[in-house]
Amino acid sequence: MKKKLAILGFGQEGKSLLKFLRRSPKFKGSKIDILDKKNNKGYLSRVSSFDLVFRSPGVPYNLPELKSARKRGVEFSSGTKIFFEEYGGKIVGITGTKGKGTTSTLLYKILRAAGKKVLLAGNIGKPAIDFLKSGEKYDWAILELSSFQLQDLDISPNLAVILDVFPDHQDAHLNLREYYEAKANIGKYQKKSDRVFFFSDDKNSKKIASKSPAWKMGVNYKKFKLFSPRELKMPGLHNFRNAVMAANVAFSLGIAVRTIKNAVTRFKGLEHRLEFVKKIGGFNFFNDSASTNPHTTAAAVGSFPGVKKILISGGRDKVDDYSPIHRALKKHEIHAVILFGENKHRLQRAIGGLSKVKLAGNLKTAVRMAFGEAKMAGGEVCVVFSPGAASFDMFRNYAHRGEEFKKLVRKIRL
Repeated sequence: MKKKLAILGFGQEGKSLLKFLRRSPKFKGSKIDILDKKNNKGYLSRVSSFDLVFRSPGVPYNLPELKSARKRGVEFSSGTKIFFEEYGGKIVGITGTKGKGTTSTLLYKILRAAGKKVLLAGNIGKPAIDFLKSGEKYDWAILELSSFQLQDLDISPNLAVILDVFPDHQDAHLNLREYYEAKANIGKYQKKSDRVFFFSDDKNSKKIASKSPAWKMGVNYKKFKLFSPRELKMPGLHNFRNAVMAANVAFSLGIAVRTIKNAVTRFKGLEHRLEFVKKIGGFNFFNDSASTNPHTTAAAVGSFPGVKKILISGGRDKVDDYSPIHRALKKHEIHAVILFGENKHRLQRAIGGLSKVKLAGNLKTAVRMAFGEAKMAGGEVCVVFSPGAASFDMFRNYAHRGEEFKKLVRKIRL
């Protein structure tokens, strides 16, 4: 059946979708239009004229034009939904506000170490739809799923994993309720024979898991004994929690404890997530540019106990509440805070008088000022770049921001 199709948003997933649609017998002969703001400022005005629209995750679900199109009967889908419909194999879906990439990658590495054939896709990098072209079968597909991918998904994975969930993306979702409801789709359509893992000490993780009819698997990191935080190459309690989750999921899939421990303790973490950059004298620089939320910055501040710390933070707002950073600075020893970006004055007000605060006009100045403060502090110092905000005020994305930070640090000489 011929249909008028549109791909809404033409980034990495949109381009993968176009390749898939062109070779799919199901859509043979269909006319495919590309709707993308980079090529057409009025790209949303035509949405209602199509039979089927594939929305990319970067296009907000609740735009007025999309609401109007849905009311007129336009069908919406996505690359993620097509994968669920076409794949046919077992799927692990992992969501949460932060930690998805780390947990997904860890589980992937554990299963690979156990000799399993596994694919890793979704929000972490390669679109899942790219794996459909080969027709290969895997023991498990591991998908990192964001709220934007889950929001209009009416299919759930065989095994759902819900990490810590806290306020985020208030710049794109209508409200927090909508954000949490989007996350709940990871388990909402599961079968009773499926499984959903969640953190038993996180009220949002637990509540979202309760929406699933599947077998509930609560994870308590305090009772975990297979490895300790000190054995990990990734600093921070949040990284330990995510490693514990990956280990629990792997164990439920029949993986030997020795294989799990070996894989986890060898893992050095992902780029831009408390990534060690360079040691300059007694000063250690860490790149946590993937921190786009105050909660993750608070976690970064608490990841180096007993050491003097200098925090570089700031960017573009996407949440309303910066109190997690305030509480973290109150609890942990901080020598100085360097703020830059659009929200630096708002962050300064949130921090109050808890720490020495300096304002910088850009990242280059912020790094220079942080190095100066490290020299004044003396001894062992951790300089932690953890923005706690979006990157789009000055950078293409968090990865671009992190690369720029690393370039600046590598140029520093004593």
